Order: sequence, then structure tokens, then C-alpha cells
Amino acid sequence: MAPSPETNASPPPTTTDERPPLFHVIETDAGRALRERPSLSIRTRMSLGFLLLFVLSLGITVASLVMLRRIHDKLQFLEAAASYTFEIQQARRYEKNYFLYGTNLGDAIEHVQTAEHLLARHRRNIATVVGATHADTMATHLVKYEELLGRLEALSQRQPKAALPSRPAIEAELRVHGSEMVSVAEDLMARERRSLNTMLVMSQRVPIVFLAVLLPLISYIVNFLTRQILRPLNRMMEVARRVAEGDFTPITPKRRYRDEFTELGLTMNHMMGQIIKRQELLVQAHKLQAVGTLTAGIAHELNNPINNIMLTASMLLEDRQTLTEDEQLDMATDLVDQAERTQRIVRNLLDFARESELHTGLPDVQDLVEGTLRLAANQLRLGGIRVERRFGENLLKVRGDHQQLNQVLLNLVLNAVDAMPQGGTLTVATGPADEPDFVAIELSDTGKGIPDHLLTRVFDPFFTTKPTGKGTGLGLSVSLGIVQKHGGDIRVTSKVDRGTTFTVLLPVARVPA
Repeated sequence: MAPSPETNASPPPTTTDERPPLFHVIETDAGRALRERPSLSIRTRMSLGFLLLFVLSLGITVASLVMLRRIHDKLQFLEAAASYTFEIQQARRYEKNYFLYGTNLGDAIEHVQTAEHLLARHRRNIATVVGATHADTMATHLVKYEELLGRLEALSQRQPKAALPSRPAIEAELRVHGSEMVSVAEDLMARERRSLNTMLVMSQRVPIVFLAVLLPLISYIVNFLTRQILRPLNRMMEVARRVAEGDFTPITPKRRYRDEFTELGLTMNHMMGQIIKRQELLVQAHKLQAVGTLTAGIAHELNNPINNIMLTASMLLEDRQTLTEDEQLDMATDLVDQAERTQRIVRNLLDFARESELHTGLPDVQDLVEGTLRLAANQLRLGGIRVERRFGENLLKVRGDHQQLNQVLLNLVLNAVDAMPQGGTLTVATGPADEPDFVAIELSDTGKGIPDHLLTRVFDPFFTTKPTGKGTGLGLSVSLGIVQKHGGDIRVTSKVDRGTTFTVLLPVARVPA
């Protein structure tokens, strides 16, 4: 999944119906934004990084092998040049003996031939090291020197040494070529020794240079792995924590290209979309269940105005001729009042049961509580439950969906009714919460309470302490999900046989002045 300036911010809350559903934002908008980027997988980037490292290592290895090969050639050249110089120097020594004492000319020719053999055998290596020009120069001097020694030997075999007229000229030429051969050989050996020393120093520096290059490259690879793998992984872990807390803000792009984390982001967005979809279905299903729970009280509530309407209408029909105009007007007014009462009951029930998207507004906490108590008035009255109100003054507004928060409070009120089958007192209190920037709504009953070992499970889906057939165990789970989606929480405390207190925490709305 280098960062770009894209963000992961969710759209600001709105109070209008123009905002697209969160499910649509997650499944369509965020998904399209994640897909509409060029693809560059982590595998490809890691392969390129390690390929770069391999190429660097290969380059250093090839350079080292080439350098070692050149060092090997130079060592062979120096060895051959040393042998060659030794043979030339021996030939020069025997040459001097010949001119001084008239002996060892054959030995001089033998050493020259040995030098010529060495030069021929190592010619390719010598040409590689010092160049073909220097190798040809050495061969030319050697051939000329051997030729002069041969001429000198031929003259010495035909006549006595004193009678050789060309001997001084041959002697002078021999000294020139002999000196040149030794000078060239020693000069080349000295130069190649310097070159060899330089290459040895370079071969010692190559590992240091390689380590100097390798260290920042390894640092880059570590940083690359951190940025390309660990950072997106931490982001996904943070998203997982957000989802666990009820925040379904979709994952949006933060890079210029797609990779494996993009597919993970798409999968997590799809997961959040499905969770939202199923949560909405669950909320609606539980809402319908709550409607069913209210049916008995609503039926009783509707029965009274309908009976009044029937009685008044019958009296008006039977006694219309004997009734005065004022009495008929009073009876008609009574019919209208009872019909309006019936209409209000039905409207409240339909408003509660109607399926709708989350539309945030700024509901008044006291009005929210009073509306819930009115909706559950018959269940409270039939259960013999007295309601005590303790409303705080000058409470700050909260931001939320009026109907969904109304459902949360109604679920808690109906649970309190079920917890007090013999009647009791329901205390509803509002005020600032202990946590800053939160408003608290407390609903305390005097029922049978919840044991400590079950208190931590009351918000688990399908967990219920009610008898079989009396509840699904989804009410508190759905209510907690709704409140957490609003950025709040529900806390519970209880004492067996003394009652239970549910505290709904809702964040304060930051409304500009």
C-alpha cells in the first residue's frame, strides 16, 4: 500500500442529506482512488534494490578480478624480465672477458640465445604489460646483439685476433646494443614495479571503498523497507484499531502508485463497507424488534383515543337532533383531539421504525431524553415504574443522529423496564461527563442488577440475561455500535439486587460562534 501529499482525512460531518452514504464512499470513491494509480509492487521495488546491490557487487568483483589478473601478469613480466636481464648481464660479462682475455665468447652467445628464448616464450605477456612497441624494441636489440656476437665469432675463427680489422667497430656496436638492452629491461622493470605497487595499494583500497558504498546502500535498503513495508503495515494496524473502535473512515491513497498494500487497503475498505451494511441491517432489525416490544403499549395507548372516538361519534350520531350546537361543537372538537392524539402516536412509532442513513445534527440532550420517555411512556406506566428526572443546566450541544440516539436510549429504557418486573424507579440524569468535552446521560434502575462475572459480557452480541424468547442479546451491542459511531461510549456499573446504571457518553459538538 516516497509518500505523496494525499491524506487519509474523512469528510467533515454535515447536517444535510446531500452527503453520500458512508458505504458508497468506502466501496466506490475510496476504491476508485486506490485503483486509479500506476502499479509498482513492493516485490518489484525490492527486486530492483537487490538487483542494484548485485550489480554493485558484481562490478566490484569484476574490477577485483581484472586487477588481480593484471597483477598476475605484471608479476610474471617481472619474473621474466628479471631472468632476461640476468641472461643479458651474463652475456655482457662474458663479452668483456672475450675482449680482455679472448675467452668465453661461446658462453656469451649461449646466454644471449637463452635470453632470446625467454623473450619469445613470454612475448605475449610482455607485450600485454609494456606494450608491443617496447617488446619489439627489446627483441630488435637482442637480435642485433646476437648477430654482432655471431660476426665476432666468425672473424675469430678465420684469422688471429690481432689481424681483425673490423673488431673495434663490432666491439663499439656490441657495447651500444648491450647497454641499451640492459637499460631498457631495467627501466621497464622499475616502471612495472611502481605500477605493481600502485595496483597493490588500489587493491587494498577497493574493500574500503566497497564498504563505504555498501554502508549507505544498506542504510537506504533499511530505510526503504521501513518506508515501504513497516510504515504501511503500521497504518493498516492503526486502521484495524479504528475499525475495532467503530471508526469506519475509509482508507485513501497516500502514495503515487499501487502495490500489495493497495490490495490490502481495498480488502479492508470492502470489509468496512460490509460491516457498515450489516450493522445497518442489524440496527434496523433490532429497531423492528423494539417496535414489536412497544406494540402492546402502543395498542393500549391507541385503544383509549379510539374508544373515545367511537363513543363520541356514536353519541353524536344518535343524539344529534337533541344536542345543542355548543354540545355538538364540543363533541366534534373532542373527536379531532382524539384523532390527533392517535395520529401523534402512530407518527412517533413510524418515525422510530423508519430506516434512514446517519444524518448528524445538534440534538438537545434534554429533548432527546424526553422524547424517548414519551415513546416508552406506556411500558413505564404498565410496569409500575416511576421516572425521576435530573437534568443539568446549560448543557453543551452534542452532534449526532437524533433517531439513532433515540433508539439507543429507548433500548436502555426498555432494558430497565425488563429489569424491574415488580416496578421500581428509573432515574434519568444528564450533565457534563468526568471526561472533558463529553456529555453524560445516566439511566439508573432499581432492578435485580447484573452479577460481576457477567458485567463484562453485556455488550457481546447475542448475550442476554433474559429468559429464552424474551430477547436476542443484540440490544446493547447495537446501542454500543451506534454510540461509538458517534465518537462516544457506553459504561455500565451494577450491584446485585440494588440496580444497574448505564452511562452514555457523547462528544460535545464544537459549533463556531
